[in-house]
Amino acid sequence: MTIHIVLVEPEIPPNTGNIARSCAATGAKLHLVKPLGFSIDDKTLKRAGLDYWPYVDLEVHESLEEFLKKYKDMPMYFATTKGVRRYADVVYEENAVLLFGKETAGLPRELIEEYKDRTIRIPMSTDTRLRSLNLSNSVSIVLFEALRQQNFPNLE
Repeated sequence: MTIHIVLVEPEIPPNTGNIARSCAATGAKLHLVKPLGFSIDDKTLKRAGLDYWPYVDLEVHESLEEFLKKYKDMPMYFATTKGVRRYADVVYEENAVLLFGKETAGLPRELIEEYKDRTIRIPMSTDTRLRSLNLSNSVSIVLFEALRQQNFPNLE
């Protein structure tokens, strides 16, 4: 069983590095969807991931369309502040695919509309000054809920 973490057009190297480290530590597969806001060789990205990069199961995709076509038969969940269900109210299947948008804009609006019934959200304060949680924190929250539901497979 593998959880797939998909970052659509990530922009901030330390976020992606932290997420890569979480993926390495949990056995989740990391997918990066271009365009990226940094080079994969970026020092900040590598520093954030520390020495975990050799243990990251990483796949880079040229576009969101390419990714969606390749993985169309897998159960997908789209994380957005506009999600119709709370992330903890979903039963995550084996090989669940968790998609997260770029830090400044989230997932594309048309994607959210197309897959509205598969959107998830993390409950937050209604204070309008808060747009969303940090990307790497959001990924960890949802990833660990999916792993918890699966009884933390292959983890000690």
